[in-house]
Amino acid sequence: MSRLVFKRYSSTITIKSTPSKAHHHQPIPVSSFPSGYLLTGVHAGVKKKAGALDVGVILSTSERPTSAAACFTRNAFKAAPVIISEKILGENVGRARAVVVNSGCANAVTGAQGIEDAWAMAKETDVLLSPNSSGLPPTTSQTLVMSTGVIGQNLPISKILSAIRSQRDGSQQTLGNDFNAWERAAKAFMTTDTFPKLRARKFNINGVEYRMAGMDKGAGMIHPDMGPPALGPLHATLLGCIMTDAAISPRSLQRALTYAVERSFNSISVDGDMSTNDTILLLANGAAAEKDGVKLKEIDEGTDREAFEVFKRELTDFTIDLAKLVVRDGEGATKFVTVTVKGAPTYEDAHRIASRISTSALVKTALYGEDANWGRVLAATGSVPLSSPLHANKVSVTFVPSDGSIPLPVLINGEPEKVDEARASEILSLEDFEILVDLGGGETAEAAQYWTCDFSYEYVRINGDYRS
Repeated sequence: MSRLVFKRYSSTITIKSTPSKAHHHQPIPVSSFPSGYLLTGVHAGVKKKAGALDVGVILSTSERPTSAAACFTRNAFKAAPVIISEKILGENVGRARAVVVNSGCANAVTGAQGIEDAWAMAKETDVLLSPNSSGLPPTTSQTLVMSTGVIGQNLPISKILSAIRSQRDGSQQTLGNDFNAWERAAKAFMTTDTFPKLRARKFNINGVEYRMAGMDKGAGMIHPDMGPPALGPLHATLLGCIMTDAAISPRSLQRALTYAVERSFNSISVDGDMSTNDTILLLANGAAAEKDGVKLKEIDEGTDREAFEVFKRELTDFTIDLAKLVVRDGEGATKFVTVTVKGAPTYEDAHRIASRISTSALVKTALYGEDANWGRVLAATGSVPLSSPLHANKVSVTFVPSDGSIPLPVLINGEPEKVDEARASEILSLEDFEILVDLGGGETAEAAQYWTCDFSYEYVRINGDYRS
């Protein structure tokens, strides 16, 4: 009788330490932040670490009504804050003036108690708002809620409400609009993140200067698929909040955000897992919408298409910047990889292939090992059903370095190249590079991009004891 003998093979891969990512967070001039907002981050005691900021508050102080838009997870197990934020946006027809977030507990799959706690957070934050001309009934909440952390555990709600209450007035109040205030709010979003993700920019529409700033969090359980709330005519864990002092109608704000999210946050992956809490919020308070002393009307796609397109383009570029920060901070990640698919029959086809490559465990482990195993890229490409047949004899694959040096084609029109393995190692040893897949559809065909990272030993370590 024969016996199976199992041999342990030694690995030739060196276990690499995760590079520091602190340089991705730098001070931002106060002049870059939008006007009409107050923010802070405070310690409530949700997180185990003493003094860690775990509750963030964002308030619009503009006298004008604040438009609000959102994209939420499509996960069937939507967390309580997602459910009530969708409801608030629906009841207010795209208006809201505040955001409250906690980190350390997701308030997901927590039943009726979770819903009650999310409402309590919204109503406690409403008290911080000053009266304005929103036109909403006084009984209607104007606060959107986000939570992130461990699933299946109830919030320490009394601690959270006490932390929110501390911002009413007195010596404990830390609400502000300087860099420190924005940074505190960004830190309150963080879980396994290694740096606060905060960005700001200025832009012009019709001769008026506006500003936009935003923050997001995410390092693991990242493969968002978010869409607009079910608002009838209005048409991550990843959390993000973007604020602008431009005046945009609720309908147009939602359309711009939906477009931008599809090309940014819905185009990133760390580990291929969709969260129960993924949420991106966008507030537009109109605080800077004034020209020659005259208050400007809200920008609307139907009445000023050109202005709307400028805003949509600025928002899309901004959300891409924020989304990339999440991938760069991927748990245990040592690589930041752009996956570009072009020559596809449709944008959706290109996006699906880029997603499949970006989530392939075989591709991601090869990236960590700095192995130009293009066969895995090709296998992932060919596994995706397309709107029209893929012609294998037209497909090309190229590794593109980020340092401007010569790219390395490994497959051209379905024919393998004689690969210079030394050159391949040079490219894959870089922290940033691109995998370019050309399906051969020509210049008029569609293209899409995804941003992903590698799988490392450190990723397994982090997620093996996440709850401990």
